[in-house]
Amino acid sequence: MAGARGVLAIRPARGDNDPVTCLPRLTAHLALSDGTVLEGRRLGAEGTSVAEVVFNTGMTGYQEVLSDPSYAGQAVVFTYPLIGNYGINDDDFESDRLQPQAVIVREACSAPSNWRSKRSLDDFLAERGMVGIQGIDTRTLTKHIREAGVVMGAVSTEGADAARESLLATPSYDESDFVYRVTTRAPYAWGYEGREPVDEPSSAMRLKMVVIDCGLKFNILRRFAALGVRSVVLPATASADEVLGWEPDGVLFSPGPGDPARLSPVVETAKSLLGRLPVFGICLGNQVLCQAVGGKTFKLKFGHRGANHPVKDLEDGSVTITSQNHGYAVDPDSLEGTGAVVTQVNLNDGTVEGIRIREADAASIQYHPEAAPGPWDSRKYFNQFVAQMAKAKE
Repeated sequence: MAGARGVLAIRPARGDNDPVTCLPRLTAHLALSDGTVLEGRRLGAEGTSVAEVVFNTGMTGYQEVLSDPSYAGQAVVFTYPLIGNYGINDDDFESDRLQPQAVIVREACSAPSNWRSKRSLDDFLAERGMVGIQGIDTRTLTKHIREAGVVMGAVSTEGADAARESLLATPSYDESDFVYRVTTRAPYAWGYEGREPVDEPSSAMRLKMVVIDCGLKFNILRRFAALGVRSVVLPATASADEVLGWEPDGVLFSPGPGDPARLSPVVETAKSLLGRLPVFGICLGNQVLCQAVGGKTFKLKFGHRGANHPVKDLEDGSVTITSQNHGYAVDPDSLEGTGAVVTQVNLNDGTVEGIRIREADAASIQYHPEAAPGPWDSRKYFNQFVAQMAKAKE
């Protein structure tokens, strides 16, 4: 990376002055744990935030990314050069709060244009207290991460020294248990009309599914509801007995953030449920199920994050373009002799993208079939699990 140590100068972007006050926008800095310091301009709130720096290759869907619990503890670099051009609306949230620690963009649109837009990205981030930085050469930063691997970083409007000091005082991403920070605190349900109290179903639905919330996106619940499934969402700390107490027709282990090797209690719950009713895992849920049968995971150099990852289904030969967000993968060699069979692989790097445990009536996938954002190619796996639950119920 040119100028990787010290400050990498960035030419002021067009519109460097505030359009209202005509004064220079507040300077911000991004300090990386490898010694790199980048200078840009404030985006959103003032302050300092430390996180693992990762990049997302999606051209759209920034609002869904910013509300995706899988990004907890991370600073998201958007590789698309203009972010915020269609603003922020009231409908496209994937959780009830912002999830990443910070956001990094080349240019944030100050005058969004869309009939649903309620506010600009800058106003929204400031309103929610999220620190961001713009004016960064995100192409160069992304190439640096691809070559060197993910690093910790601090985004600060309080100066480069404050960024460095905060970075030194913060534990690494791998040392934190983010799932227990983002999981629901109390059970709730999701039906045809959306979120509802667990004891007041709004309508009779064909099937009932318990979801272990490790970092759940709302669109997963929407997709199952559209297929006639009422979901009961439980905290990640729920035991197998608690799950079975709801008398579900199946169990879903959701996506989520952090190192899957730190989730022993969740893995034990999965282990206790396998073979007792149909089980499905998505993203982190895939890694949980693999660990439940004895598999192991490892950290990827820079992860899979974006809406354009090709995956091959080894059972039917189809290839789907998928939406992904994960920094860890399953070691395929560790699955030998466990009863889990690899059913899907990533065509870019050959990593495990899905398994099936036939004797336990369980399966999982490593990507996001609900997308939001992303293509709808893999929605068929929702239908497959619904059919699986219906068959078991009969």
